[in-house]
Amino acid sequence: MYKYGVVRMDDLINDILGWQRFYLCGRLQKPVNIIMDSLDLENLNHINLRAATSAALLLLPSKFTEEDLYAKICSLSYMGDLRMLFAEDKNKVKKIVQGQFSLFHRMYNPFLEEYAAKDLLRLSSSGDAQVTISQDCGSSAASKLVSSLPPPIRSQMGIKLGEKKILDELGRVKQEVVIGSKEEAAQCMQKLLRNKVMISSARQAVAGLLTVGVFGGARYVSKKMQKAWKS
Repeated sequence: MYKYGVVRMDDLINDILGWQRFYLCGRLQKPVNIIMDSLDLENLNHINLRAATSAALLLLPSKFTEEDLYAKICSLSYMGDLRMLFAEDKNKVKKIVQGQFSLFHRMYNPFLEEYAAKDLLRLSSSGDAQVTISQDCGSSAASKLVSSLPPPIRSQMGIKLGEKKILDELGRVKQEVVIGSKEEAAQCMQKLLRNKVMISSARQAVAGLLTVGVFGGARYVSKKMQKAWKS
């Protein structure tokens, strides 16, 4: 049995590039198998993966492991998910990351190297091959991370935290979110994502019940709840 959905291509692109509902983009932040790619979706999704890396780094402390990073990226799309309260395995994120660690590494290592080259991160390997990551937690580094978030998210953060005009490398005037501290930026972004996920998870729960019917939906939810209680 397969769980599937149908979506318009423009809705898919808007979610990948703008985190409009943080539903499809959240799924594409995890390892997936793209069967047919008429939109060059894999390259388009690089923008989504870079933004997810930045969002996770904002939420992480000054020192953490590579597995911690992937777990935080994976957890972005579960923050505020109503199903996580009663109908999901509490160890779901950990199991997803540990079961597909090599795939996560393949997806996100290019961005780790990119950020390390920009002196935002420092990577070091220990004897067990686990990579330890240190990051700059200053407001300037946080501002660079925020600049990699999707424009709609930056705009909403700017409304809450304030904006200032700056000149980019080409001499053009652009708006930049005022970052007082990394913690303040992380908290603001987290609230925005949590609200998006909460709304999307509620919509999908209702849509699921309408699609499979009351009995099918009850059977599906009961299986989920059994997993949740066991965890």
